[in-house]
Amino acid sequence: MPSKKNSVAQQTPLFLGLECGGTKSVAVAARSDGRKLFQFTAGPANLRLLNDDQLTRHFADIRRAHNGLPELSGLGIGMAGARTEEDRNRIRSAAAKAWPNVPCYATNDLETALAAADTANKKKSTRVLIVSGTGSCCFGKNSEGRRAKIGGWGHILGDKGSGYEIGLRGLKAVVYYFDRDGKLPFLGQRILRSLHLNHPNDLIGWVLNASKSDVAGLAMEVFHAWNKKDKIAADLLTAAAESLAQDAVDCARQLSAPKGFVEFISNGSVLLQQPKFAALVRRKILGQWPNATVTPLKRESVWGAIELARTHLPVARKNFAEKKSPLLAPIKNNGLSPLETAFALSPTEGRNPLSLNLDQLSLSEAVALMLKEDEKIPAAILEESGKIEEAIKFIVRAFKKNGRLFYVGAGTSGRLGILDASECPPTFRTLPEMVQGIIAGGRRAIWSAVEGAEDDATTGEEAMRQNEISQRDVVVGIAASGRTPFVWGALHEAKRRGAKTVLLCFNPHLNFLKGKRPNLIIAPSVGPEILTGSTRLKAGTATKMILNILTTLAMVRIGKVKSNLMIDLNPSNVKLRDRAVRIVQELASVDAAAAQAALEKSRWNVKDACQMLG
Repeated sequence: MPSKKNSVAQQTPLFLGLECGGTKSVAVAARSDGRKLFQFTAGPANLRLLNDDQLTRHFADIRRAHNGLPELSGLGIGMAGARTEEDRNRIRSAAAKAWPNVPCYATNDLETALAAADTANKKKSTRVLIVSGTGSCCFGKNSEGRRAKIGGWGHILGDKGSGYEIGLRGLKAVVYYFDRDGKLPFLGQRILRSLHLNHPNDLIGWVLNASKSDVAGLAMEVFHAWNKKDKIAADLLTAAAESLAQDAVDCARQLSAPKGFVEFISNGSVLLQQPKFAALVRRKILGQWPNATVTPLKRESVWGAIELARTHLPVARKNFAEKKSPLLAPIKNNGLSPLETAFALSPTEGRNPLSLNLDQLSLSEAVALMLKEDEKIPAAILEESGKIEEAIKFIVRAFKKNGRLFYVGAGTSGRLGILDASECPPTFRTLPEMVQGIIAGGRRAIWSAVEGAEDDATTGEEAMRQNEISQRDVVVGIAASGRTPFVWGALHEAKRRGAKTVLLCFNPHLNFLKGKRPNLIIAPSVGPEILTGSTRLKAGTATKMILNILTTLAMVRIGKVKSNLMIDLNPSNVKLRDRAVRIVQELASVDAAAAQAALEKSRWNVKDACQMLG
């Protein structure tokens, strides 16, 4: 009979944490109370360098190594190169093949390292992780959950203060001083000896075939030379320390007031294995940010993966169960949603009683039904005309202050926003930045679906930061159901930055937490779609109509239309030049030849041509 102690142990949840980086992968299985049962080290795994089959095989190898363990309650995986929701979905999909039916929390290796520091110190403050190993990066989070990242761009674009950069700068310094002085400096002698090369010329062939890790390995020779008081090595490492410290401080500035307390946590082989260098980085950080602590990460960062799985997956399991009912679809957006009711079914997801036999209708009957449903759209939009007028006033005020209009959406909603924005420069001669469309998943999502992109609220939030949204701008979030996390992330950040925010949706039943409501909500009730849930139909048509109204009437109000003529169009092709000639003819009461001559003289500016003709 099993003892009571063993019975309790068996009931304690077991989590597997994976930390996958450019040098190695570490797997640890531990109970939720911190007792470690298993640890395994595998080869490197950067998500950007693996295809789906390679990723699946990597996880399968780790799975085979712990076959004798009890059933897992959850997985936590932090992987280098994981940046987007699409990346995280790739990790979850591959993990599901190795560990079927085991919930998985997927993220990047920076998040897991920071979570490992959190397990050691629960004090609420701003934390900034400074990583210097083969590569480098700074990643921080404050007590409100805001994140900031500097670096992590890889060895071609970034990796300042990393082992790779130290090794590469060492090589460059060696050949420079060899050219200048005609002999190898002390550091050069060490590097040649370590590589078993006979002459500096041999470095050319070596570096052409060297991997990132090979170059990073030369950092050890720079550190050895520094310990021998070599001036070249000292200069290189001082510059590297200054670079790391500056990135860390800049990361902290994005998250904390200048005098706020910040915990800087150092990690990576360079900082953890070179205490003298780590101390130099520490002094340079404290020189700029005195109210701070700088300490090394005391636990392997793989423990952060376990901590994230332990703290987040109970919610994930609950949500998974709830999603089995279409009435219970919780919004997953990292706390950025202002919606009070997370389990309300949007009308856009309901079944239309008039199309229950859609698959059995004749084509003529189906066409008639679709057109009859579309007839409801103008009346539904007209019900919201007061709110649409208010939105136009927001946009006009923004344009008059050199502000911008942004449309933010996912899928059809995002594509329609991009379409309307792209038509403004030729129609109204606006600068491309005046009206912009942002779509979840970026450029590729314009013509193909990007799985999971709309579920990432933090990416929507980041898009507002990257575009430096301010109080002069207007942000219109487009979400047919009113629930898209990417859109809510953007609206949340835009409102925080003082921009006017508008939600365009087709769900009039949304409830909002106090203080979280956008400035304006336009929510026509167009009812359920003919094809259930296909919001490219009535919702898409209504969206296009409303966006047409917003930009057209805003442009009228700022003087880009005379009568009903486009006096600011950009005649960039034959058709538009013909139109420009006709407009000038109408407004200036001249013949076609005079109109064209004036346009050519004014470089095809309709307004200027009309003024010339008096």
